[in-house]
Amino acid sequence: MHTVFTSESVTEGHPDKVADQISDGILDTILTRDPLARTAIETLVTTGLVLVAGEVTTDAFADVLEVAREVLRDIGYTRAKFGFDADTCAVLTSIHDQSPEIAQGILTPLETRSGESVEEIGAGDQGMVVGYATDETPEYMPLPIALAHRLAKRLADVRKEAKAPFLWPDGKTQVTVIYEDGTPASLGTVVVSAQHSPEVDATRLEEAVRSLVIDPVIPPHLMTPTTRILVNPSGRFVMGGPTADTGMTGRKIIVDTYGGFARHGGGAFSGKDPTKVDRSGAYAARWAAKNVVAAGLAKRVEIQIAYAIGVAKPVSVRLDTFGTGSIPDDDLSRLVAELFDFRPGAIIERLDLRRPIYRRTAAYGHFGRTDTEFSWERLDRIEDLLAHLKARR
Repeated sequence: MHTVFTSESVTEGHPDKVADQISDGILDTILTRDPLARTAIETLVTTGLVLVAGEVTTDAFADVLEVAREVLRDIGYTRAKFGFDADTCAVLTSIHDQSPEIAQGILTPLETRSGESVEEIGAGDQGMVVGYATDETPEYMPLPIALAHRLAKRLADVRKEAKAPFLWPDGKTQVTVIYEDGTPASLGTVVVSAQHSPEVDATRLEEAVRSLVIDPVIPPHLMTPTTRILVNPSGRFVMGGPTADTGMTGRKIIVDTYGGFARHGGGAFSGKDPTKVDRSGAYAARWAAKNVVAAGLAKRVEIQIAYAIGVAKPVSVRLDTFGTGSIPDDDLSRLVAELFDFRPGAIIERLDLRRPIYRRTAAYGHFGRTDTEFSWERLDRIEDLLAHLKARR
């Protein structure tokens, strides 16, 4: 059967990702000083302005203005002509304490109030999270989003290493993969849109992007005579960054996860401490899904976890192998439930999530990364899964 699937990614200079990185940069600063802090930080960036808002409960101090400027400098927004200037933009803040009702649900969840347990952390909100893994790439990610991320990261690296000095911070990538009987066979289209200086002509820009970005990333065996390569198909891309497009935290949730290949619960990640199950629950679901596939129990698997605010135990856990499981999905669901504790407190402890690791997650995806700090990418439960399966037989 012949099918196609397309996923996109964006560079760290894309306005929405700028906002995500500022939110997570502030979170990291707070966690460095207060690992028990609770945060929900939202950022908006537009022409000459950064607005940081949200809820923070902590005794620690974070210099929001300096964190925002530092993030912008690291990305490369150091001149107004790029679309933003870290040293001249205005930074406004509107931050207040977390709602006491939400805090009560986290600190004294239903299980504690009913006498079931005294060592629980309740979910910070209701909602669903999804984890996914597939064996079609070494990082257990769908190939379209994996390639799109690699292209976006390469585009930024080429710019920062001054290999193409006419490249500016903003950029987007998109990859269409052609599947034959569920297996990646070739590429239909590769799109790279790169912000650039006004002096460079289209031919030089395309040659540089092809030779420095696309060729080093795209496996030659996936390229065919019919594969289309589109570099800046709109023509020019000089005006970029927050000047061209207002950016907001949480508007790239598909880029952050699986490129649309899996379902999404709807919650964003950046700016949220790990008591927010939008983040920690999604990380745990990915951790479980990746270990299931790596153990050979399925070729691909999606795990949905649902929570109620102020309740530690999930209200539901759903597993789907799309017919690729080596055992029935019901049996695999029970096996996962035995080995993975999806209560927020257990997730935080097991994955060591009260560390300042989050700014690095805020560009190029939260999953499929090789960064050692990303504990949810560890393959540390394979032997346990196989041993439990053997014991049950």
